[in-house]
Order: sequence, then structure tokens, then C-alpha cells
Amino acid sequence: MIRKAQLLTLVLTLALCVPMVAQANGLPVFTELAAQAGKAVVFISTEKTAQAGSMEQFRQQIPEGHPFREFFERFDQFFGPQQGQQPRKQLGQGSGFVISPDGVIVTNNHVINGADKVTVRFQDDKKEYPAEVVGADQETDLAVIRIKADHPLPILKFGDSDAIQVGEWVLAIGNPFGLDNTVTAGIISAKHRIIGAGPFDNFLQTDASINPGNSGGPLLNMKGEVIGINTAINAAAENIGFAIPSTQAAKVIALLKEGKTPQRGWLGVTIQQVSETQAKALGLPEPTGALVAMVGKDAPADKAGVKQGDVILEVNSQKVQDNADLLKKIAGLAPGDKARLVLWRNGEKVTRTVTLGARSEKALAAMTPQQKDQAQAATVLGMALKPLTGQEAKALGMDKPLGLLVVNVDPNAPAGEEGIRQGDVILQANQKDVNSVADLEGVIKRDKERGAVMLLVKRQGQNSFVALPLDDK
Repeated sequence: MIRKAQLLTLVLTLALCVPMVAQANGLPVFTELAAQAGKAVVFISTEKTAQAGSMEQFRQQIPEGHPFREFFERFDQFFGPQQGQQPRKQLGQGSGFVISPDGVIVTNNHVINGADKVTVRFQDDKKEYPAEVVGADQETDLAVIRIKADHPLPILKFGDSDAIQVGEWVLAIGNPFGLDNTVTAGIISAKHRIIGAGPFDNFLQTDASINPGNSGGPLLNMKGEVIGINTAINAAAENIGFAIPSTQAAKVIALLKEGKTPQRGWLGVTIQQVSETQAKALGLPEPTGALVAMVGKDAPADKAGVKQGDVILEVNSQKVQDNADLLKKIAGLAPGDKARLVLWRNGEKVTRTVTLGARSEKALAAMTPQQKDQAQAATVLGMALKPLTGQEAKALGMDKPLGLLVVNVDPNAPAGEEGIRQGDVILQANQKDVNSVADLEGVIKRDKERGAVMLLVKRQGQNSFVALPLDDK
């Protein structure tokens, strides 16, 4: 009886496991998912007029006296002046998916950006539909287009990308290299990836095969919900793709669908990551928050009293993990909103309330150093330093000769290892102005017990903080 009972238990256990294994292998799930979801995925083709470059345009970029300039002049003597070529059509393609039965379609901005003509085609309907661009957002690489159909269209719904876990199965549908409705399967490899694609990077990473032409297509969970919009790949790798999370995309798409442009809050500061060495120099318990390297004159942060060297720890009682996190939190607020900032300043917390402005696309102008005085300089922490002259300040785009010019750097010294370069200007040390080598040495001597010194460095018109460890010996 005992053996029979054990055998019965084993049979029942195996019977229960068989369908679970079949489902885990994904065959019935993927088949149904691909068939149903594929009906709402579209192939997008675009046309744009590209102005071909001409010899004359190229020649005008060549400075006077350059040998190539003479070549083109001799060329014209024999063959006559060359006229620009006629405009030509440039074709593009991508993917998208329907989110409303009346023909609203989501895709990437880079799929339709600059297109004169956008055409949509479905998997089971070879008819081509002309599409109009309803709205696009370059910073999140999202776009909404619309077509007119004579019948209700199948749709896909957004799921919760925050709930998806690393290791879960996902399905990607798109048109890689023009191969209509290609289905690939994989898992979520990672979340919150920052790949340098834009200011609001927060990608899902997947190993489901994604290729050129997949852009704008859906990344689906096993419920058939869109949890990501396939956007980018790592071309140097195999099966490393990235998708915009649905929770981030849905808010932007809701605005674009109504023809509205997303409005994002703006502080008006340049920020950077806080390293462990910088945290030590600042007296911070841990390397967290966003370090303010520059405050724009008359910007919202400037008006509220935020200062260079502050570390922004909180926004409206929410902890700031790093500079990318601060950017997302501020951009999630609207111009005119109040942002209560908790700052770390001179070893203690202070609070400032900022009335946010509208996010600007203008970048700070970068000035390239033109002159470097190789005169005798004093060496501190592996840097050969000298006070900045008026001529050098002018060459570096500075109004006044402030700070210490880095004449040379020992690559094996702390300064070289932390990225200090020849031509940098050291403006401050531990938030104290340094206009002589003696000033810098005084700060180092005074704060030696901290174990690190925080330098404010100007490079090509922009400021950043660099922390150097101090030798205890």
C-alpha cells in the first residue's frame, strides 16, 4: 500500500507538472500571443526629400589658401562651375502598433522624424494607409500618427512596466530589415538602463532579438500587454536591445494623442554624479544626490538661492539617487510648479523652494582653450599650476583671470587618475576660491583630515567638480 501510494503521488505530481513545463517552454502562449497581437502591429514606411550635397557647398567650407581650394578653381576653368545635384528621395522604415480603434498608432520619433510621407500597412491587409503625424517628442523618442480606416482596428493595451521583473518572458513584434511581422522571444535582461540616448534614459533591456526596422514596435508581456516600445540596440553586441518602459511612455503618448507638447520643469543647473571621493570631501555620509556644478544666471535655481557646490538630496520629500534621477524628477513636474529641494551645503542640510521654469533646448557654448603659458609652475597633487593671466582668461572665454591654470598633469598622480587635464582651470577648492598656489595649499592643509579635496574645474566653458584623495603621510 505504501508503494502504491507513493507511486500515485508521483504520477499526480508529474501530471500537474506537464502543463506547467509546456507553458514555461512558451509554445502555446507564444503562438496565441503572436497571432493576436500581430494584428495590431503595423509596418511603417517613410519618404523624405534629401538635398544632395554639391561641390560648391563642399568648396565653400575649404579655407582660403588651402591646396584643395586651388584644385577646385582649376577644375572650374576646365569644366565650368558645378551645379548642385537635384533633390532625391530618402526611404525609411520602422514599426508601430495601434492603440485606438479609430487609427491612432504609436511609434518612435526617429522613425517618422522629417518625413514628407508616412505610410502604414497591416499584417493581414496589404492595403497601404497614408498617415498623418499627430505629435512627436524628440527627448523621449516617441511619436503618435493617425490613419483613417473604414472599420474598427485591432488594438494593443499598455501594461505596467514597473511590475515586470528581470527574467520574465517577453515577445517583440516588428519589421526588422523590412521582414513584415517578425516575432522574437526572450526575457527582460535588466531594467533602468541608461545608454546615453537622451536626457530621460530609463530603458528595459531584453535579449529578444531586435534589429533595424523593429523601432516603434511593441515589447509584450505574457498577457499580451505592451510593457515597452522597442527603440535601440547595441550594434556591437548580440541580442542586446532596449525598449522605452510603458509607464514612462503612456504619459507622453496621452499628451501627443491630443496634439499637445509635453511641458517639463527646468531648474537651470548643470549637475554631475557624486563619487565616493567627492562624498568624502563634502562630508556626505554616502555618495548620493546630484552635485551642482553650475547655476545659470537668473535661472529658477539661481533665483531660489541654489549655489554651485550644493548637493541636491531631495525633491518634494523624494530622495534623489543620482543626477539622472534628479533630471527625471524635475522633468516630471510642470513649468510653474514648486519644487522643495533639500540641499547639502557646507556639511549641513538646507532647504530651498524653486519655482520651475520651462525646460530649454539651448546648450552652454563650449570655448576651446587657445593659449597655454608653459611658464614655471608649482606642483600640487600631481598638477603643475600657475595663476591665470588676463590674456589666458580671455583665450579661455573668461571675463576675469580667476583660478589656477593646469600647465601639466602627472598621469599617475591622483589628479591624472581623476581626469584633470592640461588647460583646465581650478577655480575653487572645498568651495573656497583659489587664485594662487598658496590658496590651494592652505585649503589642503586646513582640511587634510577630510581625506579628500573637492576642486571646481572649468573646462571648455563648463564647470564640474573633481575630488582628489589626500595622502595621509
